[in-house]
Amino acid sequence: MGTFSPFHWLILILVLVLLFGAKKIPELAKSLGLGLKEFKKATKDGEKEIETAAGTKENAAEKPDKKDAAKV
Repeated sequence: MGTFSPFHWLILILVLVLLFGAKKIPELAKSLGLGLKEFKKATKDGEKEIETAAGTKENAAEKPDKKDAAKV
């Protein structure tokens, strides 16, 4: 009852073809693949941006400004 038999998969595929048409299914799969690719790229870019921002904050805390050094 919890698993799909080959007959269930056949019915599912038949319903998808009837709903979307045989031509639309590859287009939908391509769009989904491109969307996932863009999502992964944005996630990696966001992680790099966070790492860069954290690195510059650490560097700014370690290095005093030239104005502060002149006052001492």
